[in-house]
Amino acid sequence: MTDPIPGPEPAPHAIEEYWRRFKESGDPAARQGLIIHYSPLVKFVAGRVGVGLPRSVEQADLISYGMFGLIDAIDKFEPDRNIKFETYAVNRIRGAILDELRALDWVPRSVRARAREIQRSLAELEHRLQRSATDEELAEHMGISVDLLRVRLGEIAGLGFVALDELIEPGDRSSASIGDLLADPRAEAPGGSFEEHETRLVLTDAINRLPERDRLVITLYYFEGLTLAEIGHVLGVTESRVCQIHTKSVMSLRNRMMEPGQPAGG
Repeated sequence: MTDPIPGPEPAPHAIEEYWRRFKESGDPAARQGLIIHYSPLVKFVAGRVGVGLPRSVEQADLISYGMFGLIDAIDKFEPDRNIKFETYAVNRIRGAILDELRALDWVPRSVRARAREIQRSLAELEHRLQRSATDEELAEHMGISVDLLRVRLGEIAGLGFVALDELIEPGDRSSASIGDLLADPRAEAPGGSFEEHETRLVLTDAINRLPERDRLVITLYYFEGLTLAEIGHVLGVTESRVCQIHTKSVMSLRNRMMEPGQPAGG
């Protein structure tokens, strides 16, 4: 498989024709046009995924990994399903990048161990306090300084992903993979809409119970689509500080969503 050859951006009205020609006859020129047209998606996703990764991970490498995801998305996309291609492709691109990073195993075991330690400590502390813990409280609970805690939060900021082919029981080849446990998004599960509604209520409540600044970071990042750098400009702090706040907030939300019997309203 070769990289797409740079060329002029196709006009918007040509995209439907490209899709028709490629899906009907496999026209390589139409496929090339689609790749060129949608290639900015790769840079966008690579920028999002790259936040918090070590500096040794080059942005160009992420884009290269993502191109394979884009090409795979174009090859497998079915226009007749009435699904927006960009939404479908973003997931494919992100998955390709994350799977490649996972395969490279760029994260030292010590960093993964620290992530588990912070996650566990945060859960213990917030369960005891019945509210979100401040950086100072979490650092004291762990017996480290606030500065060291923030350094570690920065280190683990990029760990919020897993490979779909990772086994649930790593030592057992017969074990199911994480991908095997994912629900088919096209399937109609009994009670699915009810469960989704309940999940939204619980998640909304968990977000609302975050401290104001943490809640603002989550809202601006996930609902308004701002980058961490843009959020830092809004809050008047550095991008790395926003990254730390985001990491701790996501850990807190994950802990609350996993609490058994957590009511939606309190």
